[in-house]
Amino acid sequence: MSELFHVGISGARGKMGRAVDTVLDARSDVMVAARFDWGETPDLSRCDVVIDFSTAEASVALATACAAAGGPALVIGSTGFSPEQEAVLAGAADTIAIVRSGNFSLGVNILIGLVEHAALRLDARDWDIEITEAHHRRKVDSPSGTALMLGEAAANGRGHDLTDLRSPPYDGVAEPRETGKIGFSSIRAGGIVGEHTVLFASEDEVLTLSHSAIDRSLFAKGAVAAAAWVRTRRPGLYDMQDVLGFRQA
Repeated sequence: MSELFHVGISGARGKMGRAVDTVLDARSDVMVAARFDWGETPDLSRCDVVIDFSTAEASVALATACAAAGGPALVIGSTGFSPEQEAVLAGAADTIAIVRSGNFSLGVNILIGLVEHAALRLDARDWDIEITEAHHRRKVDSPSGTALMLGEAAANGRGHDLTDLRSPPYDGVAEPRETGKIGFSSIRAGGIVGEHTVLFASEDEVLTLSHSAIDRSLFAKGAVAAAAWVRTRRPGLYDMQDVLGFRQA
C-alpha cells in the first residue's frame, strides 16, 4: 500500500479546486488536510504539499509563506505572473520544492515537444508561426499560460527567447507581418475549457498542431500526479517536463 500523504487545496472553491478535490477523494493514498481560498489563513503544518489554482497574487503570497515556514511543497497552476512575481517564486524555490506549470495535461506537454521540434526543422524565413487559444469567458489573463509555453517552445526551436520573437497583436492598419515573429490570438467565450492551436504556415502549405481539453479533470489529475512527485523532491523550481520524466530532475 502506498504511503499516505497530506495535501492542501488553495483556491478550493474554484472550479479547478473542486476538480482537484474530486480527484483526491478517489485516491486511497491521499488525505486532504486543508481547503482554503485567497484571504484565508489555514494551518498548513500537516500538509506535505499544497495544490494551488488561484491567482498570481495569491500564489506568490502562498509561496512566500511556505518558504518562510520551510514547507510544504507547492504545485502551482495559476497563470499571469509579472516578472517581479516570477522572481519571488524563483526565490521561494531556493527553500521549497515547487512544480509550476501553465498546463498539467499530458497531451499539452507532448504538444510542447512537437512544437519545439517543428520550429527547429522549419526555416523561419519561410514558415510563420501563429498560436491561437480559446478559454471560458471568466479567464482574466491572455494569452493563456499554455499559449505562452507553446510560444516559448517555438522560440526555443528557433534558438531565441520568446521576448525576442513575440509579435504585437494585429489591430488596425500596421506594417506587414515581420519575418520570424510568433503571433498570438485569444478567444474568451462561454464555458470553453481550453483549446490551443499552433499553426506553421508557408506560401505553399500549412501545418497545424492542436490540443483540446474536454474536461477539467485532466488538469486536476496531472496536478495530483505532480503533488505526489514533488513532495519528496529537493528545493527547486520544476515543471511537468520534470514530473513526466522528459527531463532529468
